Amino acid sequence: MRAFDFSPLLRSSVGFENLNRLVDFAARGEGDAYPPYNIEKLDDGAYRISMAVAGFDREELDLTVQENTLVISGRAQEGEEISNRHFLHRGIAKRAFERRFQLADTIKVTSASYENGLLNIDLVREVPEHKKPRRIEIGSSGPAIVDAEVQNA
Repeated sequence: MRAFDFSPLLRSSVGFENLNRLVDFAARGEGDAYPPYNIEKLDDGAYRISMAVAGFDREELDLTVQENTLVISGRAQEGEEISNRHFLHRGIAKRAFERRFQLADTIKVTSASYENGLLNIDLVREVPEHKKPRRIEIGSSGPAIVDAEVQNA
């Protein structure tokens, strides 16, 4: 494994304690490309993840958000009607999967829908008031001295 030197980045950043975890996640890469998905930007601060999950019912899909990680999993429930079928060619993969997406602190999942074999997950960027840019007034470092003549005037 290669060692990464983050000291140039850390000189100008504060509060990136989980940077090592994110780098490990990125270095792992995508092991499996199933199921295929798209990530699109719909508007300023609005996003959608569309995942092709042909053959799955809504009840076989599970979405969970925990600690800035969106986990989408599918568990195929092979029923009696499928076990009795004899396929000459089976090109529609219906195997179990789990796909994880790292979400920023400001990204929230707003809704999910399933239509025509596509699972659509809508996300929105919600920046809390305390995280929005704000102007800081510059004051003096010493105690404020008020001229007595100005104060009495």
